Amino acid sequence: MNTIYFDRFIGDDQRRDELYRGNLFVYQPTPATLALIEHAKSLIEEAFGDLEPTTAQHHLPVDEYVEILKALKPKFIHHPRSKKLLQRILLEMGCDPEQTYFDVPRMRSSTSNDYLTSGIAYAFHPHRDTWYSAPMCQINWWLPIYDVESGNVMAFHPAYFERPVKNGSKHYNYQEWQQTGRKEAAKHVNKDTREQPKPEEPLELDPQVRVVTPPGGMLLFSGAHLHSSVPNDTGKTRFSIDFRTVNLDCLNQDGGAPNMDTACTGTSMRDYLRVSDLSNIPEEIVDRYMAGPPRAPVLI
Repeated sequence: MNTIYFDRFIGDDQRRDELYRGNLFVYQPTPATLALIEHAKSLIEEAFGDLEPTTAQHHLPVDEYVEILKALKPKFIHHPRSKKLLQRILLEMGCDPEQTYFDVPRMRSSTSNDYLTSGIAYAFHPHRDTWYSAPMCQINWWLPIYDVESGNVMAFHPAYFERPVKNGSKHYNYQEWQQTGRKEAAKHVNKDTREQPKPEEPLELDPQVRVVTPPGGMLLFSGAHLHSSVPNDTGKTRFSIDFRTVNLDCLNQDGGAPNMDTACTGTSMRDYLRVSDLSNIPEEIVDRYMAGPPRAPVLI
């Protein structure tokens, strides 16, 4: 990664090319992103009642907190307004509505001081999203719902964008995960025993990059970036939203970031919806990706 672009409004094709080189794009809040976080906040604050959401963990037993998240997160994901606001964001950001597909927005929570780091509030180890059966052309979009700081965001490890990491992605299949791992998230409270792709060698996590935006500010990055959850020691829970996009031309051309080390099978592409009409990616394209991303080198 060489560059972080701030409020750089360029064509979506050019922006994707820069993202596939490992660069980051950061945008200040827009009317559409602010509408999305206000929608999310209304659901969060309804769920936590009289408790302030970012500090509610200090007033609730972990099991009760998990029950709140079990109801809150699916409600946000499947709320029809959530999809509509994502469509607005992508149009506002200059994405072609006929070529751009998005997955449903997910609400994430990162509690403080190891209160809850597994299952439904999983604290992610260093990973690439492509280890989880994402296509190499996937773009990740991330935005905080409440104020965040360096101690509760995510970290990027740019030294590994073009450097392979020995990892367990060859054991991961997205379709199998959908049937087992994802459904069991709320059961893993004290320790998460689900098998997920992880680094299988020591990593040098510094230098690292952390991006802090105001609520509704957006961070865009390639799904091939190695990144991780920062150990949260701020005393406050971080609530954020993320979603992903792919471009149809990139999918047809096997485009995207370089595949340094991804060897998973299956594909997440059946989760994506076209911006213009919410239709799915054509099945013949999905089928091509079921064997996994192309061009993964062999690690010696």
